[in-house]
Amino acid sequence: MAEPEFEQARKELVSTLENSSLFQKNPEYKKALEVASVPERIIQFRVVWETDKGECQVNKGYRVQFNSALGPYKGGLRFHPTVNLSILKFLGFEQVFKNALTGLNMGGGKGGADFDPKGKSDNEIRKFCVSFMRELNKHIGADTDVPAGDIGVSPREIGWMFGTYRAARNRWEGVLTGKGGSWGGSLIRPEATGYGLVYYVEHMIRYASGGKESFSGKKVAISGSGNVAQYAALKVIELGGTVVSLSDSKGALIATDDKGFTPEIINEIAALKVNRKALTALENHAFKYIEGARPWTHVSAVDVALPSATQNEVSEDEAKALIAAGAKFIAEGSNMGCTQEAIEVFETHRKEHKGDAIWYAPGKAANAGGVAVSGLEMAQNSQRLSWSAEEVDEKLKGIMKACFDNCLETAKEYITPAEGEFPSLQAGANVAGFKKVAAAMKDQGDWW
Repeated sequence: MAEPEFEQARKELVSTLENSSLFQKNPEYKKALEVASVPERIIQFRVVWETDKGECQVNKGYRVQFNSALGPYKGGLRFHPTVNLSILKFLGFEQVFKNALTGLNMGGGKGGADFDPKGKSDNEIRKFCVSFMRELNKHIGADTDVPAGDIGVSPREIGWMFGTYRAARNRWEGVLTGKGGSWGGSLIRPEATGYGLVYYVEHMIRYASGGKESFSGKKVAISGSGNVAQYAALKVIELGGTVVSLSDSKGALIATDDKGFTPEIINEIAALKVNRKALTALENHAFKYIEGARPWTHVSAVDVALPSATQNEVSEDEAKALIAAGAKFIAEGSNMGCTQEAIEVFETHRKEHKGDAIWYAPGKAANAGGVAVSGLEMAQNSQRLSWSAEEVDEKLKGIMKACFDNCLETAKEYITPAEGEFPSLQAGANVAGFKKVAAAMKDQGDWW
């Protein structure tokens, strides 16, 4: 069966490893790549549930347990009609190296079902979650596999699944992350991916400007309007930037004045998302709504672009449009947010225009904040402790700084940049994440 998303993710990693000096210095790592490209285990199962009309429905459930060399499998559950093995393998593969970059002891995995929550009642979604977890509970655990939420799986669904796990296994353990605050969840977890994305880009801006610039005064284009986009937007505004766009699957909202989006508007959008309503339901606003569009070709002057919706949401032409609009930084809040052709546009521009270039950061580094705080949630559960929001946020800032520094220094070591050229954060992230996983696998006898 064709697996285009997985093949794209694998080729993106392989191409950067081959263009680095990693295989010259360590030729045996080619065998590690071959082994690491195959999941340790794939679990498929049926999910049978009942509608409010009493009709029997069946969906396909999955869990791809990709790599556990660094710790228990860790990665989200996605409920969306597009879910298939190719998408889950791509997400699980990316997750392995993303988790390695956090510096925490987590392996990589991903799961979900081709279930569409849209148009379903709360009772129907609850019934689906219970049925899904009745099977999945046999394959996960605090020291085995710790899923989290993803598209279509909010803290509410996590709660229903956690309750089902607890009843089925007769044990309370930190088996899912993104839990409610009063029963094992971590503060800052909902905000973590968006906040971490902005913290990472802040290091990019400071490095590129020699410490002279920050988000203050920057115009920032963001796609998506879910959890990642909302909290990235709020953090940008807090740091003095202006958010000029948000979007959903039906179209884009573009700011028409210098104020951009306010925290109040973003909170209104968040309320719409909770009720599964489109951005078209937003009332009393002065934004320009462009049906069926993504923001990238419709924003005028921008400094930073943060794709935060879904995979392959920045095309080659859109990449060129962002450069033409003056964007100097692009970082993926979504997984594999840019197509391979778009990445090539950014990387070519970086090489040709040196200090005046756009600088690209891949999702496996830039959006690692979410899973990092999931790892901190696991640590709190193990200790039966709950840390303050300030403690978690400080740890998140430290993890994102270490992640940026790791990508930067690895890029300098394995892909020597030309004079005046920004190091390739794409290559730095791929080499740093892969090396760590491959070394652990070798120590444990997974390859030799």
